[in-house]
Amino acid sequence: QAQVVESGGGLVQPGGSLTLSCTAPGHDVNWYAVSWFRQAPGKGREGVSCISSPDDKATYLDSVKGRFTLFRDRAGNTVFLQMNSLEPESTAVYYCAIEHLSRQCRPFGTWSEDDYWGRGTQVTVST
Repeated sequence: QAQVVESGGGLVQPGGSLTLSCTAPGHDVNWYAVSWFRQAPGKGREGVSCISSPDDKATYLDSVKGRFTLFRDRAGNTVFLQMNSLEPESTAVYYCAIEHLSRQCRPFGTWSEDDYWGRGTQVTVST
């Protein structure tokens, strides 16, 4: 099973920016679709963004369009989620998930334990 590692979370003021990274040493992250999910306190898991392969087309939750950008560094076998103009409602634990078979993005609701998940990284947007 792939061991997914996220990093980049932290505390940021409203309007600020943060970039999260996702990789899996020894696993070909570049080959598969990769998604970011988030879970705020007391709420369910929410799909944020997904990037396909090899075309690297990204899709986004409507509420983050224009502010978040998902992209790959293929040389580093890494996916990044750049988050700009952050709002307090973006506060959550953010999880990276790597598709276990498909190179194309599936609907967020279909992702499951069959896919490879990181442990999560905390993003807090607060004054």
